[in-house]
Amino acid sequence: MSAILEVKTTVEGFRLWPAALDAQTQADLVDAVLARLGEGPFYRPQTPGGRPFSVKMSNFGPLGWVSDRGGYRYQATHPQTGRAWPDIPPVLLALWDATVGGPRRPDACLVNLYRQGAKMGLHQDKDEADLGAPVLSVSLGDAAMFRIGPAQGGRTTGLKLESGDVCALTGPARLARHGIDRVMEGSSRLIPGGGRLNLTLRVAGLSPR
Repeated sequence: MSAILEVKTTVEGFRLWPAALDAQTQADLVDAVLARLGEGPFYRPQTPGGRPFSVKMSNFGPLGWVSDRGGYRYQATHPQTGRAWPDIPPVLLALWDATVGGPRRPDACLVNLYRQGAKMGLHQDKDEADLGAPVLSVSLGDAAMFRIGPAQGGRTTGLKLESGDVCALTGPARLARHGIDRVMEGSSRLIPGGGRLNLTLRVAGLSPR
């Protein structure tokens, strides 16, 4: 893992560590993700309105974020297999400790796979029990254009996220609106078959860890 150096951003509470993960750590993390997908395979969720997401998803940890006609929520089992989610890779827990820390470690890791044409509209992470706990995001594979703006609305800011970059929503930015405008296809060869993996760590439940 590279030395983790934070840079200043224009959005208060949004924290960015460019190139936090070196090439070997990125490759090892991709291997760890792929190894867990046999137990918790990717699936394509739907919005409560019945529209399919353009990204494929899975989860690691005791809880996983899901979306279907029943709404947005966390649950302990895969919606298709009915099995418990795989464990969170230890390197991600160590990354949490090295960046945002805090009294509790994450109990949920959302895994998003962006292939051709996939994107994510502006949204807020607000389905967690503790909205004061930070959200940590890891980018792997193709670069992406990330957009973030104030929770209450208004002007947004765009920036490019590269493979190995790590960012966090903390403090005033915890409920910031954010999303992925587009993925720069072919900008990385890290992910087998191409694309971008985004790993998002959250403290989703109420029980202490």
